[in-house]
Amino acid sequence: MIDVRPFTSLGRTKLGWLDANYHFSFANYDDPERRGWGKLLVWNDDTIQPGTGFDMHGHRDMEIITYVRRGAISHSDHLGNAGKTEAGDVQVMWAGKGILHAEKNEEDDITQLFQIWILPDRAGVQPGGRTRAFPKEGRAGELVVLASGREADAGKDPLPLHQDAAILAATLEPGQSVTHRTGKERHLYLVPATGRITVNGTAAGARDGVAVTGEDEIVIAAEERSEILLADVPA
Repeated sequence: MIDVRPFTSLGRTKLGWLDANYHFSFANYDDPERRGWGKLLVWNDDTIQPGTGFDMHGHRDMEIITYVRRGAISHSDHLGNAGKTEAGDVQVMWAGKGILHAEKNEEDDITQLFQIWILPDRAGVQPGGRTRAFPKEGRAGELVVLASGREADAGKDPLPLHQDAAILAATLEPGQSVTHRTGKERHLYLVPATGRITVNGTAAGARDGVAVTGEDEIVIAAEERSEILLADVPA
């Protein structure tokens, strides 16, 4: 089953400082047919204006992945951690038994990012996080594991997750394709940040979501130069 969720069909909150688009039910957007996808709970597509952001707020028992597409996001938490995640970087935060943090766009231009929430396989882990740069040229023409808790990915040194799940990315030129092998019971969700692709022949455009299950493998082919992000999670 391959279900394309057009960008124009997503839930949306538009404020003066934030333009947020929700692939799944979140905040005031509730769609009974889009309450997560397996262990994937949230995939938000946010545009944040300069000098604004999310004030200190709390999370618990959630794996939170921030993928910055443009600009940068500065973050701080109650544990004393602070830093900046720039375009091409990925941050993983383990909310665990509880964390307070803030996210701000301190740049002179807009910041665009995907924020992805995955349910962990256990409650109450020690909160914390890590950030790493993943240059786009390092994933040209192939799917690269960015974050994972799958045993098979341990040797690839991904950002760690407390779940049998993975976040992968690729950049493809027109005519290029990549194959991702999985199990029919797995739930996949992928979004082309830019470009236009097909997934096993089904077309999707920039910022559309593609929900997949019941497939042993998928072939992602680029019709235009495309930047792809893929989540592979348990049911």
